[in-house]
Amino acid sequence: MLRTLIISAVSGAALAFSSTAFAGGQGPEEAKAMLQKAVAAVKADQTLALIMFVKGEGGFLDGDLYPFCFRIADGKALATPKAVKAGTDVKSLKDSDGNNYGLELYAAGQKPEGEITEIKNYKFPKPGTTEPMFSKISFVTKVGELACGVGYYK
Repeated sequence: MLRTLIISAVSGAALAFSSTAFAGGQGPEEAKAMLQKAVAAVKADQTLALIMFVKGEGGFLDGDLYPFCFRIADGKALATPKAVKAGTDVKSLKDSDGNNYGLELYAAGQKPEGEITEIKNYKFPKPGTTEPMFSKISFVTKVGELACGVGYYK
């Protein structure tokens, strides 16, 4: 059913997050490299890229690193880790400390294509979980009608 939802909603260019839990220790360079790979995949075939991101295929799940994308027009999520429900407006995302990092994610997606914005120090659970929370930093950029990012845990 998830695949059906993704395929039907991807034509609306929504959000894709990997949802498989892994442990890792990657940092900013690995996150930026995966973001570049994700951007290239979205430009080549947006539908296929989003499906691969969700499934963690093609190297799009490496330890705790995974790409995420949301629709720039309205910030709506399609498929996300357990911590965020499908259809969520990313602008409403707050961490356990009340930090509205979702507004920062959304604002990053409004910048010119190719400009990468660093979203610093928000708390988020590891992929596929809802707790506990860890400090995270994400890099976000505009890709056509999407904003995509990859974050790493500190």
